Amino acid sequence: MQTIIIVLDSTKMSNPDLDICYSLPDRIESLTDGRVRDNGYDYLSGTEIGIWLETEDAEANVEDILELMKSETILDNDLSKVADVYISTEESADIENSKKIFPIK
Repeated sequence: MQTIIIVLDSTKMSNPDLDICYSLPDRIESLTDGRVRDNGYDYLSGTEIGIWLETEDAEANVEDILELMKSETILDNDLSKVADVYISTEESADIENSKKIFPIK
């Protein structure tokens, strides 16, 4: 399995509801017909949370996630403006071992 990590900063979110740790992975799994699945979340700092997702091909499947973030709001949050997205070919990879692909600055 490979890894996709979505990092959210609560200070940038319109609605920093922790339910996003469940509703976002559920929406992604539904959108991708199970090709991308929930793999937990973790607090990264006092304001940041990381949502881990697992998939067979992170590079191919992350495009669906990026499109979702651009076209839908999740719990009143426009994730295209507040999320960082990382991918890795490793299973359950740490952010330090992942490549940031969104936003590209």
